[in-house]
Amino acid sequence: MPRTWLPRIQVVEYLRAFLLGRAGWSRIGALILISGAFGVFRRDVLVEVGGVDTASIGEDFELVMRMHRHLTRQRRDYRIEFVAEPICWTEVPTSTAVLRRQRARWHRGLWETLWKYRGMLGNPRYGRVGLLALPWYWLFELIAPALELFGLVLVVLGLALGVVNVWYAIAFLCLAYGYALLVTLAAMTVEEMSFHKYERWSDLGVTLVAAVLENVGYRQATAWWRLEGWWASLSGRKAVWGVMTREGFEGVSLWTLSSGCGGRVW
Repeated sequence: MPRTWLPRIQVVEYLRAFLLGRAGWSRIGALILISGAFGVFRRDVLVEVGGVDTASIGEDFELVMRMHRHLTRQRRDYRIEFVAEPICWTEVPTSTAVLRRQRARWHRGLWETLWKYRGMLGNPRYGRVGLLALPWYWLFELIAPALELFGLVLVVLGLALGVVNVWYAIAFLCLAYGYALLVTLAAMTVEEMSFHKYERWSDLGVTLVAAVLENVGYRQATAWWRLEGWWASLSGRKAVWGVMTREGFEGVSLWTLSSGCGGRVW
């Protein structure tokens, strides 16, 4: 477990995204993102679709979407799956500056890829990908940070103007963030029962605290940074990767992706 809180919160965040999110999409045959940290592709299919688009800032996402579109149009039987067993090490941002650049880049890549393949959205030709996965990504991944921040602003304004019941607002916020905490705890339980990579009780305690702290400041900050990345794309600013500072495997803020992160196309 990392020694500082920023990487610890990211442990919680990734556990939820990988162990629950992508495992679920894979189970119903609608996985549209294999993360670049650990992805395995059939070479013949990779070459067939033209390889990785080096001009795309969301390379892994764009590649998987292109494979879905290509293989579906050819009416070929294929599977894109999440495999939980592979374990890899990844180093997450340890400063807010690096984290900000990362989240802005991710959201810009999300937007540009979704827009590029907008013709698949709601299109029954692409099955669950077009009718389920893409609508979900548009609403709950792309637009979600704008909705969340707008909602928080409305609540604050409502309280200031006296048009929102204070206890109702508190109860609603507790319910919303309590549900987020419940989903995180579910991911932690699955990890503990399946892989048990965090052997010390203190690590589990730290993870519980991080799951709570994620909703206090961190979540709102990352939502704002994601909107910055979206706006950068809409305003035509040049896409840059940005400097991602690394400390190496001897650093104090490393993170083990204990949930597994393997994806495969076959």
